[in-house]
Amino acid sequence: MKLGINGLGRIGKLSLWHHVSRKHFSGIVTNIGREVGRSLEDLAAMLEKDSTYGRLGAYLYGHKCPRVIEELNNEKGTMIVNGVPVTILRSSRNPRDIAWQENGVKLVVDTTGVFTDPTTDPDADKGALRGHMQAGAEKVILSAPFKIKSKGLDMPGDAITTVMGINEETYDAGQHAVISAASCTTTCLSYMIKPLLEKIGADKILSASMVTVHAATGSQQVLDRLPKTGATDLRKNRSIQNNIILTTTGAAKALSLVIPEMASIGFMAESVRIPTTTGSLIILVVNLQDDFETPIKREAINTIYRDYAIHNPYLKFSTEQNVSSDIIGLPAAAAVIEGTETHTRTANIQVNLSKVRADSLRPGADPILNVPVTQAVVYGWYDNELGSYTNMLGDLTVHVSEGML
Repeated sequence: MKLGINGLGRIGKLSLWHHVSRKHFSGIVTNIGREVGRSLEDLAAMLEKDSTYGRLGAYLYGHKCPRVIEELNNEKGTMIVNGVPVTILRSSRNPRDIAWQENGVKLVVDTTGVFTDPTTDPDADKGALRGHMQAGAEKVILSAPFKIKSKGLDMPGDAITTVMGINEETYDAGQHAVISAASCTTTCLSYMIKPLLEKIGADKILSASMVTVHAATGSQQVLDRLPKTGATDLRKNRSIQNNIILTTTGAAKALSLVIPEMASIGFMAESVRIPTTTGSLIILVVNLQDDFETPIKREAINTIYRDYAIHNPYLKFSTEQNVSSDIIGLPAAAAVIEGTETHTRTANIQVNLSKVRADSLRPGADPILNVPVTQAVVYGWYDNELGSYTNMLGDLTVHVSEGML
């Protein structure tokens, strides 16, 4: 079975790295829709080298490894990468026009970040995610969250958001054709929330919030530049090399698609971009309704994560006092809990019942109610490119492919 990859940005390139290492697919067909440099040799050089992760050969076999890209054919657009036949398509950018059928591709991973709406008609002039299926693919995996642009439209019945190890059992091979792998942040966040839900329960979580301290992405500017016409967020045009930049994240919305229990919990998510190439951090704050006798303490929270990590290989628990570079390339770690920085504090919160709706009060209740509330702060690292997200995406891709055989 061949795999199609649309796009060779950060996730597209590193997905190719992942799959030529794994060798689950007999071949990889990658679409970029245009010529790159002077020849296929220039594209191969870009595939072989990476400013963050080093050389492909060293990633695969260590620093003594020779070049692993060979047998380049510029006319056919083919090469052999670590023994895996790779074909590069360079003529079409609209998904409906990509030669998937001609190249025997039934499963496509779209990593462009452009086609995110599962409701867009496949014949749309500017392209659509479903265009891949019109071009011959049977299933499409999106390396980003779904974004439905038209208000009032529901999620199609054949579309689903899945994070491996969290809710992959909800994927139905007979029903779902368009699959979102959520985002790097949602993936990490789901592994920080799920253990708490299973052990403490959603009914005890009063509210939660998170901030992701996130590495730079390709959408940001190297140097300051003028914003586009009508732009509302001027910070996106400021240099990421010189600034900490406040921005937004859709992690909260996507999280409820992966963990439905979160829909009933008040949750906020914010994002801060920083001048690093990869290696990000989520700071999760959870307010828990506790009890007077045995309030939840720091060690209890750490024990929840430590025990969960024993049975789920995608979660790591660490007391090594990591910094962000320690996480880069760490394989298949959706989240690394920094146990040394877990904190809790319990306090009695006074609720003035006169401020509560009358129909919610019980007859004879005291006007002031004391509620013990514990605030827990948990830190979770993730390599937002290769180590966490791309490896998780690769596992999901193989999982979907196995249901197609």
